Amino acid sequence: MTFDLSQLALTAPLNIILAGGVLLLLLEAFAGGRNRGYLLGITLGIIAAALSFEVLAWPEAADASSRSVFSGMLRVDRLSIFADCTFLVGAALSALLAPAYMRERRFEFGEFYSLLLFGTGGMMILGAATDFVTVFLGVETMSIAVYVLTGAWRRNPRSSEGAMKYFLAGAFASGILMYGIALTYGAVGSTSLDVIAREAPRVAGQPLFIIGMLLILVGFAFKIAAVPFHMWAPDAYEGAPTPVTAFMAAGVKAAAFVTLLRIFGGAYARPELAFGASGWAQVLAIIAVITMTVGNLAALKQDNIKRLLAYSSIAHAGYLLIGVAALAFVGNEARGPMLYYLLAYTFTTVGSFGVVAWLGSRKDERLSLDDWAGLGSRHPAMALAMTIFLLSLGGVPPTAGFFGKFYVFRAALGKHGLEPYVVIAVLNSVVSFAYYLRVVTAMYFREVGKEPQPTQSRTMQAAILICVLAVLGFGILPDWLSTIAAATAG
Repeated sequence: MTFDLSQLALTAPLNIILAGGVLLLLLEAFAGGRNRGYLLGITLGIIAAALSFEVLAWPEAADASSRSVFSGMLRVDRLSIFADCTFLVGAALSALLAPAYMRERRFEFGEFYSLLLFGTGGMMILGAATDFVTVFLGVETMSIAVYVLTGAWRRNPRSSEGAMKYFLAGAFASGILMYGIALTYGAVGSTSLDVIAREAPRVAGQPLFIIGMLLILVGFAFKIAAVPFHMWAPDAYEGAPTPVTAFMAAGVKAAAFVTLLRIFGGAYARPELAFGASGWAQVLAIIAVITMTVGNLAALKQDNIKRLLAYSSIAHAGYLLIGVAALAFVGNEARGPMLYYLLAYTFTTVGSFGVVAWLGSRKDERLSLDDWAGLGSRHPAMALAMTIFLLSLGGVPPTAGFFGKFYVFRAALGKHGLEPYVVIAVLNSVVSFAYYLRVVTAMYFREVGKEPQPTQSRTMQAAILICVLAVLGFGILPDWLSTIAAATAG
């Protein structure tokens, strides 16, 4: 493997995040104490520095072939840069939610910020990975950090239970993913996505290669909580500290889908692999329909707001899988709609979980819909923010969520074989209004319940305000962001 200092410059944002994680860990070990407020400022500074390098690298990233690093193990192109910005924004917003939440519930620990950065670093590795070795490295770096964060509230049995279920499901998924990679290597003789793409015509009919491809798909289906590999998600989302749930719901899902764009838009993009009896396009479309339908129907029965949002997240995984299936028909032109959707979903999801975190307190998490009764009269600003996020999740204009779905569905429409799945996705979006409006109804049209004692935090309020402005801004003026996202097609 060749290496020179220029490769460190190309991967500067990733290096900053990982070095920052180590720095925060050392600060907690040697300078930790009761006052850990400075750690949030350092974390945000590290993320801002990484974002600055990403923005500076964007103009030069049009020619992706000249920006492969570490002998083709990673590729710094516009797809990885846009994805990294999505991960970094999600991490920064989650960090803003965390200090007051942890302090109020008395489990504040400095390692939180370090783990947050390590998890983000794993996502960034996935965003740039062009070899299954680095794909697996990114998956494990991201997952181990999130497993620990999920169980961070050690005195809460639900947190420990959610972390254990997430860990077991994740370990199982990693094993399946590694087995699929091993079979692929056995068939092709390489783990490079570029080599696999070149060798695909030769090995397309080999059972070893087909089974490996499908096992890799199953491994990522666990990560995105696609049905029938979704059982861990509601318990993990409910049990995790709410800022961690926000980070997990937005970041982990975005990282997994960006990796699917790399794999199925590159290594497995050949028509002989995408179509036919064992073609992945049809498999993904069927999984998409089942996932969105099960997620929405299960959400209808939920009275716990975090579990409701968890099943909503499962449904959104189904909508996004329609976009992945569209890769088989339009190629990398499906990247732009998918990336727009993922960024819009990040702001919407972090914002909605931010309101959930703000409303609760140490003595009462206030997760039942009954606890949200009368919020519109007592805290109108937060009720309005939550309403905007729920409307965005449902796909109501003029919100970013509407255009996210619109762009993804438009990419799939007119492509032979996908129209019925798009129709089902639209019908599922209509069904989702039933449970989103239950929350709105509770806030505005039900008798005032027990007076909430929300967490007093300016950083929480700032994070929620940023999310509101982004959701409305991207919805009112969607063209400029969609143009930037479309530039990732290369």
